[in-house]
Amino acid sequence: MAEQDWREAVAEVWQLFRETSAQIQELKDRFQETDMKFQETDKRINQVTGLFTSQWGKMIEALVQPNALKLFQEWGIEVHRVYQRSKSQQNGQTMELDLLLENDRQVVVIEVKSTLRVADVQEFMDDLKQLVDFFPRYRDYEVYGAVAGLEIVEEADLYAYRQGLFVLGVVGEGMIRIKNDERFRPKDWGGRKDEG
Repeated sequence: MAEQDWREAVAEVWQLFRETSAQIQELKDRFQETDMKFQETDKRINQVTGLFTSQWGKMIEALVQPNALKLFQEWGIEVHRVYQRSKSQQNGQTMELDLLLENDRQVVVIEVKSTLRVADVQEFMDDLKQLVDFFPRYRDYEVYGAVAGLEIVEEADLYAYRQGLFVLGVVGEGMIRIKNDERFRPKDWGGRKDEG
């Protein structure tokens, strides 16, 4: 091969190399751009999902709250005040309660979920155990817990019932009812010490 032909072949290979390198860089840039778009899409989906979930939770609260006092009064717990989203901070930690019903000696704390799972019930029971630490006002009260869900999975209702919690669910056309039967005995989660 003549030196001229060899130089042309090397120049051609280098040109192909540069073009291939440029194409690889372009593909890399496109992949990064696509990845950024996927990340942005994921972020938006998560935001919409969170908004959707929180809106369902607010809808359930809106279904539970108007009838809550009456439902528990029918159970013999004469609560007459209701508070939504009660919040307390202690030692850098926060506790927020969805609904709180009270009278001068009893309080019913209601945890509202769009989908109620066993893990939600367990977490709520942990909160009930710490309730008087965050809300010392209720130290000498009878404290009852209730869970409410639009959808109840994993037999979370049965689990909650067995733990001494009231279970509220949607029945019929948007009506909320206490699902516990007449054999149910609610657990007092209060901080009172039994006397005697």
